[in-house]
Amino acid sequence: MGDATHMSAQAEEPSKSSSKKDRKDKYNKGGVFTEESSFATLFPKYRERYLKEVWSAVTRTLEPHGIACTLDLVHGSMSVRTTRKTHDPYIVLKARDMIKLLARGVAVTQAARILQDDIACDIIKIGNLVRHKERFVKRRQRIIGPDGSTLKAIELLTQCYVLVQGNTVSVLGPHKSLKEVRRIVLDSMKNIHPIYRIKELMIRQELAKDPKLANETWDRFLPQFRKRHLKTSEKTKRKNEKLAAKEVARTEAGVEPVPAKKEKHAKKAYTPFPPQQQPRKVDIQLESGEYFLKPHEKRARKEEQRKQKQAEATSKRRAERAEAFVAPVEEAVPTVEDKRKKRKHAERDGGTDADKPKKKSKNKVRFAEES
Repeated sequence: MGDATHMSAQAEEPSKSSSKKDRKDKYNKGGVFTEESSFATLFPKYRERYLKEVWSAVTRTLEPHGIACTLDLVHGSMSVRTTRKTHDPYIVLKARDMIKLLARGVAVTQAARILQDDIACDIIKIGNLVRHKERFVKRRQRIIGPDGSTLKAIELLTQCYVLVQGNTVSVLGPHKSLKEVRRIVLDSMKNIHPIYRIKELMIRQELAKDPKLANETWDRFLPQFRKRHLKTSEKTKRKNEKLAAKEVARTEAGVEPVPAKKEKHAKKAYTPFPPQQQPRKVDIQLESGEYFLKPHEKRARKEEQRKQKQAEATSKRRAERAEAFVAPVEEAVPTVEDKRKKRKHAERDGGTDADKPKKKSKNKVRFAEES
């Protein structure tokens, strides 16, 4: 009886060891991790209610990958860590990105996509790119567009999920598309409208379909957008070119050119003596006699001066407007009668060296008529 019990115990031992081995192969073929890896992130107060509702779904999503997650409502933090069942060393980094996206306002259904191998995420910080608050809000709104149309276009072209939230933009999608979205967002904060990058992206996608253009540069197909905001030097250059063109037009039309501006006075030589005392306002009024005028006389004089200046400015504006209607001087084409008179005068004067070839041509014409 004792031998039978001993034999049954020996038979049970291999079955226990085999079950442990099967469990090991099932969860982790390479063995258990030597150290536990964990990541934690904080979340804002307004996300507490949503996270509390969906935390069971987050746990179910991470459980097949052997990742344990904890929601701490007291300290306002989320944490993920590896367990003995974890078999993928990189999955803990994916879980870290998932809780980061949840903290930034991404829905749990979208955040769970980060666990796929071909999906990555990028959280773009835009809070410190623009100094003024109003300007920052205006440029951030350009990314969304009217009724979210710009954001929808970006998502369709790049196959990414984009969420604009506070001072960050959360992007979820393929690795290659993340670079395009980051470029669009950063350019928008640099005052370059997203529509320019969207147009360029659409053209690139169409060109990629043509295999003939695979080894060629696409610069000739891409639109070259001109800068509207010029530097001060560029503005001055354009202004001078316009003024020069105006002067040429006035000269051809026979109108007097605009008098040049007075040149700046040369800097006076330094002297150690103080400058001569300038007359006061009262002194000037005494000299001109204005000081002794009555208030109504002063007002009448000022009104007269104002009307005189107004009349001068009006006449100047009228002269400038009339410039456009001045026809350029053109030489009239000589008629047949003028040519005949000129020939007769030349014949009377006996002809000059300059008129001789004209006489020959006249004889040729007569000879042709007689024949």
